[in-house]
Amino acid sequence: MADSDFDDLKAALRDTARSQRARVASGDRAEAAKQAAEHFLSGVPFAKTDAIALYWPIRDEIDCKPLLLKLMEAGQTICLPVVVGSDASLVWRVWEPDAPLFESGFGTLAPGDLAPEAVPDIMVMPLLGFDRAGTRLGYGRGYYDRTIAAAPNRPLLVGYAFSAQELNEIPHAGHDVPLDLIVTEAGVRRFDN
Repeated sequence: MADSDFDDLKAALRDTARSQRARVASGDRAEAAKQAAEHFLSGVPFAKTDAIALYWPIRDEIDCKPLLLKLMEAGQTICLPVVVGSDASLVWRVWEPDAPLFESGFGTLAPGDLAPEAVPDIMVMPLLGFDRAGTRLGYGRGYYDRTIAAAPNRPLLVGYAFSAQELNEIPHAGHDVPLDLIVTEAGVRRFDN
């Protein structure tokens, strides 16, 4: 497949995925977020010492704040991504309870520059779509791909989404790293990659 055809196909899939995510009824979103948090806590293996990277949700992404709050209440180390440049990897900063959050690009929030950096053991990622093989369809800017490639140790990669965001098949390039797990309101699915 030519590069331009590949890019066109992924752009069309992004439009489809945005539409599917937008169709999740607003009245169902809060309950779906609670269910996804429960599924994560009961189905994703993590240790008390693990640093878990989450994200501050934007637009109509599934809200991971119920999960984030439960993990913080349990004393888990939580870090959020900071965008430091358009071609750079994300930097992960630890968010302590009651610490302020600041604008970090694209409408998301993150801890300030004085918050310590962390290397995540588990990376929970937002996405537009996913498929049965664990391929993640992101927003197309490559932040997570660059960050995973630069990580000193590969973290456990967990997609976090509504089940309605599943697509039949997503083409992938050599730099696309598949998910290990997807967590939705319907449960946890492990991928054999």
